[in-house]
Amino acid sequence: MASTGPLHHIELWVPDLARAQASWGWLLTRLGAEPYQTWEHGRSWRWSPEEGGVYVVVEQSPALVGTRHERRSPGVNHLAFRAGSPADLDALVAEAPRHGWRLMFADKHPFAGGPAHRAAFLEDADGYEVELVADPVD
Repeated sequence: MASTGPLHHIELWVPDLARAQASWGWLLTRLGAEPYQTWEHGRSWRWSPEEGGVYVVVEQSPALVGTRHERRSPGVNHLAFRAGSPADLDALVAEAPRHGWRLMFADKHPFAGGPAHRAAFLEDADGYEVELVADPVD
């Protein structure tokens, strides 16, 4: 029987593969994914089959027509990932600038998504946004 449901993979076209590999590679590895595929114009990282086997691709396609992602244009605004405990989230936020990410909405962090939603919103040098969501505190 074929399986359906959660994502199979996400593919992001990026203007600079080396820069994306540094920022996205750090983040995805830090979130538990492992390097998966490598080819001339791309890289991917995958979570284990027990975690769904979802993988994320960054690719500098020769067919790319732009030079920067604009999250406010029609299309994908951001990707949201589970970040673990609030302490795990804090550690990710502290490390992120060294890997090409900047904290968005710093004046409202970590509750920019609302008073009961602990998360960090990060943006990379190419304009891609991620939301790192902490587990609820009991």
